[in-house]
Amino acid sequence: MLRIDFVTLFPEMVLDAVGHSILKRATEAGLVKFGAATPREFATDNHRTVDDSPFGGGPGMLMKCEQLSAAIDSLSPNENSAIVMTDPTGVPFTQALAQELSQREQVIFVCGHYEGIDDRVRKIFATHNVSIGDFVLTGGELPSLVMADAVVRLLPGALGSAESLGADSHSDGLLSAPQFTRPEVFRGESVPDVLRSGDHGAVDKWRRKQALELTRQNRPDLFWRAELTKDDVKLLLS
Repeated sequence: MLRIDFVTLFPEMVLDAVGHSILKRATEAGLVKFGAATPREFATDNHRTVDDSPFGGGPGMLMKCEQLSAAIDSLSPNENSAIVMTDPTGVPFTQALAQELSQREQVIFVCGHYEGIDDRVRKIFATHNVSIGDFVLTGGELPSLVMADAVVRLLPGALGSAESLGADSHSDGLLSAPQFTRPEVFRGESVPDVLRSGDHGAVDKWRRKQALELTRQNRPDLFWRAELTKDDVKLLLS
């Protein structure tokens, strides 16, 4: 069983969120267990202070290392634990990283807040320093939930169909092809004929070509890194 813990000032925010959909079903199936620790539990002053002004000046407040460290330690990480700092300065979160995290015994997401976290926490604890995109949020709870969702759905048995994983965008480095269901015509838009043809070979080629073209158009950075075959080149030229 994978254990996913959150170090957060708002435990209700994350624990309520994981009680739905795939994450809830994975929990009920015994595939994952969620927990949370809040730095405020380890504050010793009357105001339960967890932040202070930065050395050298600057706007805002930083989360203090003592309380954060105590919260992380309370979750008993070991050598097979991943401790993930949510940070806009971190490396981009990818499907490959989600796969790596899904192989761990424990993943601890450390959710920053205010203007950030005392960097000594990262240096002492972090195995991964990760960003979900080139933008800034008010806290690390939402990025942590995004990453937790991506990790849990990779656990064997978490999805109703294992084939769904292979059809996901980014599973092979490309975006996935468009998909359609009934009705065959909706507001003048028809399902592509090939998808109704019953020719599975033609359907596979159509989906591969669509994935290639969509990735080249919307994510050229992924397209140029993808390992294309001779057949892929022929599809693009057809």
